[in-house]
Amino acid sequence: MTDTGEILRTCHTIAVVGLSSKLMRPSFGVSEYMQRQGYRIIPVNPTETEVLGEKAYADLYAVPEKIDIVNVFRAPQFVPPIVDAAIRIGAKVIWMQEGVIHEEAAQKAREAGLEVVMNRCILKEHRRTLR
Repeated sequence: MTDTGEILRTCHTIAVVGLSSKLMRPSFGVSEYMQRQGYRIIPVNPTETEVLGEKAYADLYAVPEKIDIVNVFRAPQFVPPIVDAAIRIGAKVIWMQEGVIHEEAAQKAREAGLEVVMNRCILKEHRRTLR
């Protein structure tokens, strides 16, 4: 089992794929919480220009800085290309939020050397392991 506490202690830059500026969306609340905890949040959503005071990028390839965690708030069918991008940009972790399950993409990420967290909420894991 992946040690989420260790991931959250050592990884500080989180690209959030599917981050919405809509306040009631889980992606917004979770990312706002993580930002308040001191994590660097990078919104990745082609329909946004800025979220949580941060410039939004159309895709992972457009992000100009190193990403530790790719946090996925997209439906499972969209996960494989996100994993491919995470591998290509050299991310350390692919984190699929609750309800986001894609075994084949997870296996591909593991084989490429990424840590994989699947079907778990990063906010809940932060509260459980680091508070």
